[in-house]
Amino acid sequence: MSDDESADDNGADAEEEQEPVDLEAIRDDLESFESDVEALEADLEAADTEDDLDVVEADLEAFRDAFGEVEIPEPPETDDEDEDDEDEEPAPEEQLQERYDDIDSDVSDLESDLEDQRGPYGEDVVSEIESASGTITGTRWTEEGDEELLVAVDDFLETFTDLLGSDVTRTAEGEDVPAQLEATLEDAVDAVEAAALDADDDAETIAGLLECCDDFQSDIDDATEWTDLKVREQMRREGFYDVLDHVKDFPPEWHALKVHEKRGNVEMILLALETFDSDFMEEHCLEALERMGPEEAIEPMLQKANRRDTAAMSILGKIGVDSDDVVETLLDYVDSNPTLQQPAFRALGEVGAEQAVQPIANQLVEENPDVRSWAARALGLIGDTRAIEPLAEVLADDDEDRVRASAAWALNQIGTADALEVVADYGDDRAYLVQVEAEKVSLEPAA
Repeated sequence: MSDDESADDNGADAEEEQEPVDLEAIRDDLESFESDVEALEADLEAADTEDDLDVVEADLEAFRDAFGEVEIPEPPETDDEDEDDEDEEPAPEEQLQERYDDIDSDVSDLESDLEDQRGPYGEDVVSEIESASGTITGTRWTEEGDEELLVAVDDFLETFTDLLGSDVTRTAEGEDVPAQLEATLEDAVDAVEAAALDADDDAETIAGLLECCDDFQSDIDDATEWTDLKVREQMRREGFYDVLDHVKDFPPEWHALKVHEKRGNVEMILLALETFDSDFMEEHCLEALERMGPEEAIEPMLQKANRRDTAAMSILGKIGVDSDDVVETLLDYVDSNPTLQQPAFRALGEVGAEQAVQPIANQLVEENPDVRSWAARALGLIGDTRAIEPLAEVLADDDEDRVRASAAWALNQIGTADALEVVADYGDDRAYLVQVEAEKVSLEPAA
């Protein structure tokens, strides 16, 4: 007998020796577990205290451990034709698995019901008060809203102190109303924690406190938030229109914007940009910021530039601050499409971003002559001497005279002796614009 035949015989013998699964025993086990679930349901329904619930929880955990030991065998493989027969009765293994899943689902429902029956606890009251405090401090309120919050807290404390038997009063600590109320509610939390409320003995008190917290939250929800105001009313309260003695231009927002620009009120222009949902006002706000170039606008312009806003890129250039955030944001567009490259190149040049020299110089060989021209001029604005050699190559070899003229202009901007000597050699160049740049060069030492 060959080795292969011997192996086949051994495998066949192993299959014959494998003991069949006792499906009837599994069926009996599941029936027993079903009875246990019914008993657990009765115990949970009869539980009156937290201690009673602890006992049920322990029994459920023990049930889970035992139930997890049950293994339902896989049903035997069937032919595809048999699987398509809808009238075919499910295999015994499938019936057992379905029964197992039903028990598992019933136990999950019991575990959920157990959690629902627990409490409420003093910690739940603390959580509700802290949530209300977070809403108060995390929201911008109107003057009317502040007054409404004060009344809401007074009403809350009246019921709260009566239920808890405490003496918490509204504090005057804090610079504004939300800060004052935050300190007051911290005192309320301390009072609840000090009371050490028991879920069984103090169940009625806890329920009353939670109802009190619900009413308090409803009053907070009804208070007037800043966002409840119409935009024009918000801006009126911010003082945006205070600069208007009369309305010269329509709409009045545009007239006010002009006055704020003239007076250098950057914060009002930024407020208008953030608040007015108008393409017209956004355009004029951005134009004002570009003319002013205020450093206060850096952060909001970075946010807009990161969303591919070309006007914001131009404003960052006018501001002219060579910060890491500004340069890194603009560098993202150096190897982009021409629409984004043009404002990014110029802005990097205007801020004098030395770390942008090599990335921009790499664009001097791009196919698009516009890109090459913008890159050359940006290098000239930066003024780094590392750009002299690549600019000289463009001036000597580029096929487009306007690109060569931009390179000559850039070398003049750099202005070192080496840069100027390169340009000076092109006084009789074929391109008039290059000649103009060469004629600007003076190699005579300054007197």
